[in-house]
Amino acid sequence: MNFLHTALAFLLALGPLIVFHELGHYWVARLCGVKVLRFSIGMGKVVWSRRVGPDQTEWAISALPLGGYVKMLDARDPDIGPLSAAERAREFNAQSVWKRIAIVAAGPLANFLLAIAVMAGLYMHGVAEPAARVRVASEDTVAWSAGLRGGDLVTAINGEKVGAWSELRMGLLHAVMDHSEARIEVDRPATGQLTLTVPASALRGLDVESDVADKLGLGVWAPKPVLGRVEAGGPAAKAGLRRGDRIATIDGKAIADGIAFVETVRASPNKPLVMTGERAGQPFSVVVVPSEQDHKGRINAVVEMQPESVTVSSGPITAIGKAAAKTWDTVTLTLRMIGKMITGEVSWKNVTGPLTIADYAGQTARMGAEVFLGFIAFVSISLGVMNLLPIPVLDGGLLLYYLVEVLTGRPLPERIGEFAQRAGVGLLVTLMALAVFNDVMRLL
Repeated sequence: MNFLHTALAFLLALGPLIVFHELGHYWVARLCGVKVLRFSIGMGKVVWSRRVGPDQTEWAISALPLGGYVKMLDARDPDIGPLSAAERAREFNAQSVWKRIAIVAAGPLANFLLAIAVMAGLYMHGVAEPAARVRVASEDTVAWSAGLRGGDLVTAINGEKVGAWSELRMGLLHAVMDHSEARIEVDRPATGQLTLTVPASALRGLDVESDVADKLGLGVWAPKPVLGRVEAGGPAAKAGLRRGDRIATIDGKAIADGIAFVETVRASPNKPLVMTGERAGQPFSVVVVPSEQDHKGRINAVVEMQPESVTVSSGPITAIGKAAAKTWDTVTLTLRMIGKMITGEVSWKNVTGPLTIADYAGQTARMGAEVFLGFIAFVSISLGVMNLLPIPVLDGGLLLYYLVEVLTGRPLPERIGEFAQRAGVGLLVTLMALAVFNDVMRLL
């Protein structure tokens, strides 16, 4: 059942993105007067088709479910007979270089526009995210040394406003990628606005593949430890703890939040713990002896762990602007990551394929519609970026050919184009094999 759920989520995530990508090519080709012979979802042998419209365009589903293509009129195709003068004018290669550039670029552009539309819709609807209020892990972390303290609300990083935890992480990641310091503006409950600095030297050695915030010692702020359900007969109930009790100290040590409470209990199996706190406005003190299970302490009580959240919502114009900025930010970050993989600064283990996409599709689908739509927007951007890579057989490779034509005034020689196509296929197969290998190793 879980496999079917993941497979369905994968198809729902990737299928429409491929269709939209190919529709971009199709729509612009029609606008430029090019005759489209076939619109296929999938590659390889056609398993179903229907001809529609005055040009009798064949709309098809092909055997291999990954990818798709738009086949346009091409006089070089041996399956096409002699063309009339009217048909020659509608051939793809008979168009100006600028029209060919527009047709090829329309696919990736359609993916970027779709991502903007999806994210703008989410911004207008309102997306609940953890707030950018931080929990500092310990005094031996970079975050503590920089002056950050538990409860600080981060409002900006290097001048860029921060409204949610995801934006905080992105701001720190950019600082690491830029090899720059991170100027963090915070709103501290006791003292107000402060500007703190994490030096570039502290960021330089961080692995961009990991959670940068976690490596600095930052976590999402958790609420104060307040007991929820207390199981009858468990250690908590036997000690006299009740629902609604707020825990202040354990063995005289202040407990900052629910995470610290759980960590302390788990580290103390069969050890008496003196807990003090507040119940209905009155102080109390009890002794709890956690039972042992899997070498960890348990008191059979639930502690509230839901972090503070904010709902990010905007009007239509602002939402579109934020979505466009987010898309551009993701595109540039992805390209920089690819550049760092080429230079060896980032591991090639980051190259992922269909198995990882399917796994994440299943996970995000279980988290709810908002998270799943956000994942679809990210994959749409990734699909657009991938197709713009200057690899022959991809859109980016064709755009590179046309750029040469613009600069030289003549098309790339056919012999060179054929050689580049073969090299491009080899490179693409190698990358796909690496992606599948990384997928398998990650799942194992």
